[in-house]
Amino acid sequence: MTLRRLLAIAALFTLAVACARKTDDREVVTFWAMGYEGEVVAQLIPEFERRNPGIKVDLQQLPWLSAHEKLLTAFAGESLPDVSPIGNTWIPEFAALDALHPLDEEIAAASDFDVPDYFPGVWDSGVVEGKIYAVPWYVETRLPFYRTDLLKEAGVGKVPQSWGEWRTAMIAVKREVGPERYAILLPLNEFEPLLSLAIQEPEPLLREGGRYGNFRSAGFKHALGFYKEIFDQKLAPVVTNNQISNVWDEFGKGFYSYYISGPWNIAKFKERLPPQQQDDWMTMPLPGPNGPGASLANGTSFVVFRQSQHKAAAWKLIQYLSLPETQAKFHSLTGDLPPRRSPWQTSALANDRHAKAFREQLERAVATPKVPEWERIAQEMRVIGEEVANGRMSVDEAAEEMDRRADRFLEKRRWMLDQAKGKAGAP
Repeated sequence: MTLRRLLAIAALFTLAVACARKTDDREVVTFWAMGYEGEVVAQLIPEFERRNPGIKVDLQQLPWLSAHEKLLTAFAGESLPDVSPIGNTWIPEFAALDALHPLDEEIAAASDFDVPDYFPGVWDSGVVEGKIYAVPWYVETRLPFYRTDLLKEAGVGKVPQSWGEWRTAMIAVKREVGPERYAILLPLNEFEPLLSLAIQEPEPLLREGGRYGNFRSAGFKHALGFYKEIFDQKLAPVVTNNQISNVWDEFGKGFYSYYISGPWNIAKFKERLPPQQQDDWMTMPLPGPNGPGASLANGTSFVVFRQSQHKAAAWKLIQYLSLPETQAKFHSLTGDLPPRRSPWQTSALANDRHAKAFREQLERAVATPKVPEWERIAQEMRVIGEEVANGRMSVDEAAEEMDRRADRFLEKRRWMLDQAKGKAGAP
């Protein structure tokens, strides 16, 4: 081997070592992301690292089913990541554990971070007791998908905007399709349909700062009464999703004409319905008691954990993934809906006729009650809703039972709040 070649090899080796040292010197931000979105976000990380050459992102992908338990275990073991998206209903729980770093100062210092661009109810999901703990990543809200052709055959000439108009439309559909088919599917193994009706009412679902249930309110009883009426008049089958062989195919067959679901089903209906039926379905905003109604501000939001030693770098990652152009790119890869208005101006969303109702609905999306116990309470709403649908409980009985169950779950919260109040008032 010639001296010149040896020198060239030595130079390349020195360069490789220098590059390795440069990489090793980068600040490492640990980033946990869940589900399919965790796989897709990996495609966005290289551009962030290019823009921030001093930061390396260590991405770990988690399945959704085990994510909550893994985060709690990591909290107990002081091994949480620096940053992670978490379900919006988890935010109050981790805030109560004092596991989250408030982001108020970071947001206030970021002159280009446009908070008013976010849909108000979606942004509010990350605010707990006046502090900003989370920045929305993508949003899920629910609204009705419907069969335009079957409604036309039933003589329904306009999209219902109130419960009264919707009731009239469903009765017309049922009259048209006969006893073996239905106007709407409200699966009894899901709490979201009943919850989507309940949040239309002005009264909160919990009262006294989340200390007690408020299900005996006139508003919840009104919503529950409308829900019960749908089953009593046989406008909906008394079934769970598991009893439907395939929700998309049955929708295509006309087994039901309305189906309350989320944005992921836009792609599913485009995929599962045959070409000749692609003009026979559409989406619409949820009707409310007296006009256009609210819906759920579900989805996931970014948080920085208090244990993190790299909070500034973690915040930079959140800023990058929150940019309108990044959110638009993320939507193109996943179909998930952006939580802020500006990405909706891109042609992919602005020209999607099935997404238009979701854009309108997000202006009226509202956060669920911000207590750690809410998910358990919501599951009880599913159980009680099933009892009502099967005629085993009246509206009054169900409302009273929901309050009793909610109050039991909230017992520890009341004790903790009373203890905190007592300490604050002590001399």
